[in-house]
Amino acid sequence: MRVAVARESREGETRVAMVPELVAKLTALGHEVVVEPGAGAGALHPDEAYVAAGAVVADDPYSDAGLVVSVQPLARDLARRLASGTVTVSFLPTAAELDLVRDYRDLGVTALAMELVPRISRAQSMDALSSQSLVSGYRCAVVCAGLLRRFLPLNMTAAGTVPPAEVVVLGAGVAGLQAIATARRLGAVVKAYDVRAAAAEEIRSMGAQAIELDLPTLEGAGGYAREMTEERAALQRELLAPYVAAADGLITTAAVPGRTAPVLVTRGMVEAMSPGSVVVDLAADSGGNVEGSVAGEVVRIGQAQVWGGRNVPAQMPEPASRLYAQNVLSLVTLLTADGGDGALALDLADEIVAGACVTHDGVVRHEPTARLLEPPAPEGGLA
Repeated sequence: MRVAVARESREGETRVAMVPELVAKLTALGHEVVVEPGAGAGALHPDEAYVAAGAVVADDPYSDAGLVVSVQPLARDLARRLASGTVTVSFLPTAAELDLVRDYRDLGVTALAMELVPRISRAQSMDALSSQSLVSGYRCAVVCAGLLRRFLPLNMTAAGTVPPAEVVVLGAGVAGLQAIATARRLGAVVKAYDVRAAAAEEIRSMGAQAIELDLPTLEGAGGYAREMTEERAALQRELLAPYVAAADGLITTAAVPGRTAPVLVTRGMVEAMSPGSVVVDLAADSGGNVEGSVAGEVVRIGQAQVWGGRNVPAQMPEPASRLYAQNVLSLVTLLTADGGDGALALDLADEIVAGACVTHDGVVRHEPTARLLEPPAPEGGLA
């Protein structure tokens, strides 16, 4: 089967869905790998590296492709060129891409969304959300250190002692834990908070102090937190305010795919921070954890700099691409039938395949997306 590797067309996207070092593993499965020219340039992988790895570089890799892999969803004009039965693998935020989902449904394209891969043990190697969150968490800590005009570690010198910086991290999922670990490695004193009960022990395991508030925990499905009421959110902000005010650096990472990020920090809380403080809002792309943050910009609130994240994994395209490509390879391996001829075996009884499948054989199989496309008729029938 021909596997087409798309060149990303969306602004700011530097990643690539397959890297040269993994091409041989795809060809060993029986696939032919065809790469669009320049697909890996943003991640520092030239066309020549793909050719040396056994891939073909062609202007139109989509002709006769059975599988198309990308990071971002395909452009609609490209999607409309795909033959019925083609399989696509990418991130696919369906609520924002309903027109593309309709195209896939009407064309008979099978669309698999990497963010919908279920978070189960058997699917860990395919968990692209976690791999990209790892990159984002590291990047956030480095950005915080770069913007903060002081040392992160304790320094004891003949000229005197420079105390360490204090960094507070809100949200202790994959990104938050990596931000904690990186800030600790850089020498900061780190305190962190998460609404999930299990997070406190994970925070301590990274060498940070867990902030404990006298509030009920909010455990949700798939390792995510449940949405909180506005009353609880307001009380949480009130209790967190002293920790935010005392921090030199604040990193917020609370986000759930497909939902607006919760506001954890108000403008007033940021204005109470000391001059020169830094706030890094990883969730700015999805609404923001910090009131007033702007995705892709550094703004000033009070006397603090507030950095809003925009497609943060793409800011470290080489490692982000390598991790994502491994996630894609693991999923493609699951989809590939035994026999070495590269044929796909799309087993919709498999919970990984079923969970990731948005469209197949002219049907929208992802129920929340299907409801968005075809909302139920109002009570009493049509007006």
